Amino acid sequence: MEFSHDRSGDTLVVNASGRVDGSNASDFLESLQGMFDPGDQKIILDLGGLEYISSAGLRVLLMAAQNLDKQNKSFSICSLTEAVGDVFRISGFDQIINVFPSVEDAKQG
Repeated sequence: MEFSHDRSGDTLVVNASGRVDGSNASDFLESLQGMFDPGDQKIILDLGGLEYISSAGLRVLLMAAQNLDKQNKSFSICSLTEAVGDVFRISGFDQIINVFPSVEDAKQG
């Protein structure tokens, strides 16, 4: 799993690539939380480079979404690959977390 991020004003875009499963889910959560800045109001997670996500990875996303919601911050996900998108749809996560086709759509949503 690799991360990069870009901050513009109060919007943080985090790019994730690789795989998220039980072996690295806690590292995934720690890395995500380490990127959040108190001034960030909109956090967008770009999963265009993510090849695979397990239930442990989904749990991390849910925890991050709930934590950010408690802080009145916006959290969304975008650019899902077909395989990761299938996991989101089958699990119902696309009904829990805002999912957009692209970063630009997420910024406007």
